[in-house]
Amino acid sequence: MTKTAERLPAAAAPLAPLPAPASGGRGRRALADQVRAYGFLLGGLICFALFSWYPAVRAVVIAFQRYTPGSAPEWVGTANFRRVLHDPEFGAAWRNTLTFTVLALLLGFAVPFVLALVLNELRHAKAFFRVVVYLPVMIPPVVSALLWKWFYDPGAGLANETLRALHLPTSNWSNGTDTALVSLVIVATWANLGGTVLIYLAALQSIPGELYEAAELDGAGLLQRIRHVTVPQTRFVILMLMLLQIIATMQVFTEPFVITGGGPESATVTVLYLIYKYAFLYNDFGGACALSVMLLVLLGAFSALYLRLTRSEGDA
Repeated sequence: MTKTAERLPAAAAPLAPLPAPASGGRGRRALADQVRAYGFLLGGLICFALFSWYPAVRAVVIAFQRYTPGSAPEWVGTANFRRVLHDPEFGAAWRNTLTFTVLALLLGFAVPFVLALVLNELRHAKAFFRVVVYLPVMIPPVVSALLWKWFYDPGAGLANETLRALHLPTSNWSNGTDTALVSLVIVATWANLGGTVLIYLAALQSIPGELYEAAELDGAGLLQRIRHVTVPQTRFVILMLMLLQIIATMQVFTEPFVITGGGPESATVTVLYLIYKYAFLYNDFGGACALSVMLLVLLGAFSALYLRLTRSEGDA
């Protein structure tokens, strides 16, 4: 045997196979992780069950009962719905709510979108103007409504004082039957403007710049770029915000409750305000829950449309 051969190591013994990890240990760890995760969720689930799900189910049940505090509930079937339908304020409440929704949608869609376009084009102080636009959202809704109530005061309110200073005719604002609802729409639009603007702004900033460059090379002007680039690229966000705004404005309550009290002459009574009157002024919880169920069905239809649209967009 040569020296070279002597230096070669002997053939290594075959390695023993590694022991397979115990599947039972993995299963126990996975189960422990799931138990821990559900344990963290338990607090939130209990809160939802107590303060959201249970009241919703209980309201549906009370809608078919004659229920007053301190007395046993009595099953009356659809009597609450029939009584509510014959209420003279029922038609006015739904008419005011739908009118408010349409007007708030027109302002709440157009104004935030235009502001987002302007903010997106700014080159300086962009962060400052974002904060300014978002400030109304940080004001509590009741405080905001009280400020606007003073602003709309027909005597010494800031709105009429400004008009007098400009030698323009004054207005009754929230005290006039023909101007009260529009005044509340302005308040609601101002209060919710900031969040909508920031969502639109985020959508605008996600549009690739190459699309605008290509449109400019094709000779497209500003309005043409907005129509053919901006709107198609943000159509999903626009549609979803439109539906969410409809759902939110159908539940308007703070502005008519604080500023007008439903007046003048029921000009600003909304469905949610009528529910409040049935429950806490008339002490008729059955009628209040019947109205709530009607509103729930309508909002459920909009929610179903929302889910269908999001599902369609996801499949595309």
